[in-house]
Amino acid sequence: MERTINHLLSTGEIDKAMTLMSTNNERAEEALREYNPACHAINQRHDKPIFDKSGHLKRWVKRWKLPIDYPRYINEIALVFIYGRPVVWRQVSEGTDQAFLRFENLMKRLHFNARIRECKRLAGAETQSAMLFIPYRNKQGVADCRLRVLAKSKGDDIYVAWDHFGCINAFAWGYNTYSMEGTTIRHLDFFTDQRIYHAVDEEEGWKVTEEDNIIGKIPVVLFEQEKEWAGVEPLIEREEYIASRNADTNDYFSDPMLILDADIIKNMPEKNDENKTLVKQGGSAEAAASYLTWDNAPENKQKEIEWLQNHILSKTFTPNIDFDNMKSLSNVSGKALKQLMVLADIKAARHKEKHDELLDRFTNICIALIANVLDVSLKQQCDALVIAHEFQPPFDD
Repeated sequence: MERTINHLLSTGEIDKAMTLMSTNNERAEEALREYNPACHAINQRHDKPIFDKSGHLKRWVKRWKLPIDYPRYINEIALVFIYGRPVVWRQVSEGTDQAFLRFENLMKRLHFNARIRECKRLAGAETQSAMLFIPYRNKQGVADCRLRVLAKSKGDDIYVAWDHFGCINAFAWGYNTYSMEGTTIRHLDFFTDQRIYHAVDEEEGWKVTEEDNIIGKIPVVLFEQEKEWAGVEPLIEREEYIASRNADTNDYFSDPMLILDADIIKNMPEKNDENKTLVKQGGSAEAAASYLTWDNAPENKQKEIEWLQNHILSKTFTPNIDFDNMKSLSNVSGKALKQLMVLADIKAARHKEKHDELLDRFTNICIALIANVLDVSLKQQCDALVIAHEFQPPFDD
């Protein structure tokens, strides 16, 4: 597979090379639509037309559209419980102090803690993101490196070629730039462990330039997962529908109507009238005037909303952290508080199974970057350097 892709890229056959790679674009776009409250299905409700007896349109009655931002809340809680506090790095090997110090300095220069949180947040929201290492020479002519986070929401297209063992054989980054005339220029950058190919879509076809991959590894850490709210989409949609219908009902019934006795009914109130008066026939003198109010809100709807909220959060392993709940926990011990957050701990532990591997890959790329690009004098120490990582609990003791 790798030899085939390298051959196709070196001969400029970009379209054929792309057929050997997979992309997650459609799934990412679907997840992003659910992540954005403005794109929820509830927003497709139309206002209700009101006609007179002759069939002429009198006005439009607003129908409420109340999307609930569950996906963002669920995603942020999942992020906090795995990367809420920085990852701790430990040197396991001996005689590699200089290389490890260079590694720690590199972490600060790359703003690793911010970038890893960004990658996790994007992957939880759209199922995929990537961290790309880009070596370059700074203004002083010294080798340096920056990290770029790639995601569909940032305008990036991600393509991957896998081998039979689930390892990345090749990685491609698709993006657009714009010329001085305002035309769109399509770019595809391909990365293998030995070569990097830069393809530009020009009028006569793809123009390909290539260079050596001086890092010696595919300089990408790929984050892939299910969207954090997977499995509860119908529950979220149902709660949004009930909330929107309830808002319409409240507009209709929440304001009291004045009831007056009379021999005939003189008028009927309109739905949007603020001061509604209903004139009824007959009645005693003592009850000549009274108010009609909505005393019994539907209890079944309230119970269903509570059921939906409970299952949306519990089935996504998300604790219900809000001000009212936290007020009642002021005297709770740390151990008891941790037990209350056990759902989020379970979810974080599941994520760590994958992120352990991702952090190991990140470490290996950084060590190769130091040894082959940033400070070749430390290559011997880098070859012997072993770094372990440790996730921290999200809250202090």
